[in-house]
Amino acid sequence: MNSFASLLAEVRDCSICAAQLPHGVRSVLQIHPQARVLIASQAPGRKVHESGIPFDDASGDRLREWMGVTREVFYDAQQIAILPMGFCFPGTSKHGDLPPRPECAEAWRDQLLGHLRHLDLTLVVGRYAQAYHINEAHGSLTETVSNWQSYWPKIIPLPHPSPRNNIWLSRNPWFEQALLPMLKQRVSEALEK
Repeated sequence: MNSFASLLAEVRDCSICAAQLPHGVRSVLQIHPQARVLIASQAPGRKVHESGIPFDDASGDRLREWMGVTREVFYDAQQIAILPMGFCFPGTSKHGDLPPRPECAEAWRDQLLGHLRHLDLTLVVGRYAQAYHINEAHGSLTETVSNWQSYWPKIIPLPHPSPRNNIWLSRNPWFEQALLPMLKQRVSEALEK
């Protein structure tokens, strides 16, 4: 296994799918071997691509609120790792952002996850991350998230916190009523260990 520092340097310099990225290469992730919580997410959006800071947008504001953590805690890599399925912004289509490029997961994911030996909790955000991290997902994203207790306490599946999911949130009030209080408590427990 590569040393963590050399592996991270390789990931940050990666250009495997550069030809397919309309906005260029910029690996956006946050990871440290001591992290207790992993956020397994989709891929950076345009704003995050520009800033280079994971979840530096409205989605991040909502995710931090869901988790009950401050920006300071959220951006402390020794507490929280943020590892998207695709590290670079994949571009957009008429329906929103394109799916994460598969090359990142194939090339880097297992190696990076191998360095996270202190994880107590993985938040699996969105359909693409759920397909990778939850082998027996319950079909649709809604079915998987509604069956969150099946993965408890090590994994919690979540919808993407994007404002584009406001309709999903309004149609699924159980998410905010039942899951979010438990999520906040579980994140707090994981970070206190």
